[in-house]
Amino acid sequence: MKTLFTLVFILLSHTIFAAEQAEKIFAQLTPSLYQIKLIDKASGEKSSIGSGFQISADGIIATNYHVISSYARHPEKYRIEYLDYQGKSAQVDLVSVDVINDLALVKRQVDHDMPYFILSDKKPIKGEQLFALGNPHDLGMIVVPGTYNGLKKESFNERIHFTGSINSGMSGGPVVNKAEKVVGINVATSGNQIGFLVPHEKLVTLFTDYKNNPPTDIKQQMSAQLMANQNKLMSALLNNTWQSKELAGKAMIPIIDVPFIRCWGDSNADKKDALILAAIANCSLDENTYLSSHFFTGSVEIEFRYMQAKNLSDNKFYHLYQRQISRAGAGNRAGKDDVTEYQCHHDIITPASTAGSSQEIKNKSIFCTRAYKEFPGLFDVLYLGASIDKNQQALVSHFTLAGVSKKNALAFTGKFMEAVSWK
Repeated sequence: MKTLFTLVFILLSHTIFAAEQAEKIFAQLTPSLYQIKLIDKASGEKSSIGSGFQISADGIIATNYHVISSYARHPEKYRIEYLDYQGKSAQVDLVSVDVINDLALVKRQVDHDMPYFILSDKKPIKGEQLFALGNPHDLGMIVVPGTYNGLKKESFNERIHFTGSINSGMSGGPVVNKAEKVVGINVATSGNQIGFLVPHEKLVTLFTDYKNNPPTDIKQQMSAQLMANQNKLMSALLNNTWQSKELAGKAMIPIIDVPFIRCWGDSNADKKDALILAAIANCSLDENTYLSSHFFTGSVEIEFRYMQAKNLSDNKFYHLYQRQISRAGAGNRAGKDDVTEYQCHHDIITPASTAGSSQEIKNKSIFCTRAYKEFPGLFDVLYLGASIDKNQQALVSHFTLAGVSKKNALAFTGKFMEAVSWK
């Protein structure tokens, strides 16, 4: 009984302390926190809202890139405004972005030094209590206590796992420690007390780069960031181990040994009346880069589908096989204003690594690319290899890469084709 009383006392004391800390933070930091609004010029109405916070005395405000993304891509259509704690609103200028880490800097006009948030010089400790701030949905500033749970596992671009009830309107708001220093930026929520933050080091880098070398063209800055990130990603994929793994005991497929590519499997082995025995392996990068609400990039999807006929004629099996092949499509969302139409090349290929061996696989291969209209040198890539050397069984090998250079696309395609064979 004494132990239970002690536990209740500790929890109650912790709750009271958190409430007092939140109240202190609320009082001291409110003047430096803003709602960030994207205004459609034609209608004069809000197109999107988020949060932002001042990080310099001369008016630099940090927010998420996705909050102001429509302006970044179409500045002729929108303007960006802030709303402060006193209800005052004014226009701000977009001065820098980090599209990979979903960050942006905007600048308000000031005539004197203003209070601002201090960026921490160290990372939080796992289990440390943090406070997420935001100015969402015209509700005014809110403070949400939560816990630092370290970096999200199996991610390519770092995100902090935060336990706390942040919501979408808090996007771009700061997360501070008990010393009231910024250790993260709200970026996403999965509900059920699961939130994700951009580590504050990414903002430190963006702010330092801006002070040392302010960008003169936001779209050129975005293009350079996208190109650098795809080089980093593709280098990690191409230079790591590709493990050979059996699929349905009949085919050998590659699994890339990196933590940020996650794989799943499925089959219809339990379906007694299935006309085709099917086994599927699907691997993907569980994240992407947001460019706009209808344009995402940076994704990787890989799929292998083995099929074997069950009491079917060759012609019937081929017909069902063709239906599976036709389902392959782009792995990311993009509109006609963002990308060109796919240009495709068809060929019959036996990869050099297996040619002449008992394991060789003869494929009808389709390689397609579409170019990014605003970001030169970047492409979406779709590859499909459909085996054509066995009458009653088949293997479809398929991948999509979003936002890669042609050089990296060709290198990945070559390595991919050579890694697939019959067992």
